[in-house]
Amino acid sequence: MDAHTQQPSNQPSWLDLRSFGKTGLQVSALGFGAAEIGYTNTSENDVDRMIGALVESGVNVIDTAAMYGDSEEKIGRALRGRRRHFHLFTKCGRSLPSQRTALGLLLRAQRRLRRWAGLVDDYESFDWRPHALEWSIDRSLRRLRTDTIDLIQLHSCSENILRKTEVVGVLQRAREAGKVRFLGYSGDGDAAMYAIRSGQFDAVQISVNIADQDAIDTTLCEAARLGMGVIAKRPLANSLWQRTQRPDPEKYPQYQAYWERLRQLHYSFLEGNSGLETALRFTLSVPGVHIAIPGTTNSKHVLENAAYAAAGRLPKSLFDAIRSRWLQVAEPGWAGQV
Repeated sequence: MDAHTQQPSNQPSWLDLRSFGKTGLQVSALGFGAAEIGYTNTSENDVDRMIGALVESGVNVIDTAAMYGDSEEKIGRALRGRRRHFHLFTKCGRSLPSQRTALGLLLRAQRRLRRWAGLVDDYESFDWRPHALEWSIDRSLRRLRTDTIDLIQLHSCSENILRKTEVVGVLQRAREAGKVRFLGYSGDGDAAMYAIRSGQFDAVQISVNIADQDAIDTTLCEAARLGMGVIAKRPLANSLWQRTQRPDPEKYPQYQAYWERLRQLHYSFLEGNSGLETALRFTLSVPGVHIAIPGTTNSKHVLENAAYAAAGRLPKSLFDAIRSRWLQVAEPGWAGQV
């Protein structure tokens, strides 16, 4: 495993660094969301090229999760000799041990017994039980081939789970053991607000983009007030304005809300060639956002996103126009997409 330095050693040639809340981390405004490489048949060579593009452009944050297929494993292999260049963020929860493991068999046996006895599972699902979370963090360390994870995040669990002291206690013990450096929550809405106000987390990951602005006037304000690091997920709204037809609802249920919203918002800037740049720079211009983490499986897109981010914040007039359009059109049910 590579030794981890206090700060990544690369000197960004394109991107400015931002202070990540009160953590002391200096992070590039643009990060890399590694979900797609775990859900697609992305080759090791392609992942290696993307990591090279990240280093070249000054991106120093990679965000992944235990549930993103083999994303952690691919990242771990590609970072051999290059770990020092990056802050590694990952997430635990939503991932059960295999049935082939003793813990996996035990958890499933417990679930069957509780169902047979007619008992309600207080943890909603077994992947939130403390033993499963401990196992998940240790597996992430092995997959990522690192001694320390810079930020471990609870992955979109409910407020009910967040209120269980033994759940957050797993993360706190991992920090005390030196396995992780900082604690975070990834999610939206009331659960995110609870996580922010609980005082137990250093960072929060929230959906923020041109089609998802609910958090700007709610959770983001509170996170900024408390000095938390903020990661914007889905910063490009999945680029759904580029599609000519609605994504298949059965195959892509998570895309439906943004598809419908974008057609009602009908931003004029999306009709030109600068849609991607404007959309990304909008997210990076939102007060309180420190990092945006678009995902891709193409190293060319990594460099393009870095060039957009390097152009800086949007002119105030354009940023205000996008916000105004949202406030004019957004319906009460347009909450943040988990």
